[in-house]
Amino acid sequence: MSETVTMPGKTTIAPDVLLTIARLTALSVPGVARLANVSGGVNSIFKGGVYEGVRIAVDHGIVNVDIYVILQRDVNVREVCRNIQAHIARAISEMVGMEVGRVNIHVEDINVESNV
Repeated sequence: MSETVTMPGKTTIAPDVLLTIARLTALSVPGVARLANVSGGVNSIFKGGVYEGVRIAVDHGIVNVDIYVILQRDVNVREVCRNIQAHIARAISEMVGMEVGRVNIHVEDINVESNV
């Protein structure tokens, strides 16, 4: 008697999952104070969802991310931005198995508030 092997089915990832992964990953990078608000508008309709500080576009299975950040003061901006890009690309790739095309970082401001 032969055994029948059935395929487990298909997995669908909601766009909000990608937004959450990108948002939480960016906030976990040292030097990021918070995410900036992204204004909505016509651009959001064509590019995918809009979330606090994050825009996601999926084109032919490739994820493109725009992150709008406010950085802490006294950080190396270039280094922090590169870390954000690497962390987000790795998180999306490892967590959902999707290819990441671009991770664009938009530095909107530097947090100058004193935590004293």
